[in-house]
Amino acid sequence: MRFVTIRLRGIALLLALAVALLPACLFAHYTDAAAVWWSSGARSLPVYSVERQDNKIAISFDCAWGADYTRAILEHLAAANVRATFFCVQFWAETYPDVLKEIADAGHEVGTHSATHSYMSRLSEQQIRDELTSSCAAIEAVTGKKVDLFRPPYGDYDDLLIDTSLDMGILPIQWDVDSLDWKDLSAQEIVSRIAEHTKSGSVILCHNNGLHTAEALPAVIDSLRAKGFTFVPIGELVYRENYTIDATGRQIPGGA
Repeated sequence: MRFVTIRLRGIALLLALAVALLPACLFAHYTDAAAVWWSSGARSLPVYSVERQDNKIAISFDCAWGADYTRAILEHLAAANVRATFFCVQFWAETYPDVLKEIADAGHEVGTHSATHSYMSRLSEQQIRDELTSSCAAIEAVTGKKVDLFRPPYGDYDDLLIDTSLDMGILPIQWDVDSLDWKDLSAQEIVSRIAEHTKSGSVILCHNNGLHTAEALPAVIDSLRAKGFTFVPIGELVYRENYTIDATGRQIPGGA
């Protein structure tokens, strides 16, 4: 009888744990965010998406490894008259300054993706400031435009990173729609994933050197426009002041 009682208690504990974790699992599934942080207290959060009723969305490209498909992406964006946001690592910007200048000259927005593409939650405040200062300066030297958006590498962050970025006047940005193009999905799989999860105020994550990203882009744009969405750079999607961020990382206009 004692064995049965202990076993029943163990089952009850497992069920309680499953119920407790269910909201986090559902959030990760429906938002497609790669790094969602949960704790018993309030956290400093980047912007995952934006509360909007006008069907505006943003598509973004992380630039860290290679540039083979970047010009094809730029050609498709130009053909569709879409302006996007590119997050560039400093060493990428320094390796491909001509490509970076083409991105900026085409009217696209450029943010920093750090200097070294490290796990920045492991850095001190001074190291974070050095990464952001150095990478912004490298990008601005090529584009001639101020950098005020930042995407943490690997989607990795903590309170210190977010608070430091905001203190420097740089808005940290995540995403709520992950194309998973870095997994070398087919063009159709990329289109389907993005079309399924995008909603008004969504931030879409792609990569400039994804194997099938450029190939998928025209269909992505067409499918989302057919649903009534309008593309804008992230800087035109987000709110800069008088906003709150809910537990899912959704930016909401209005003060607390």
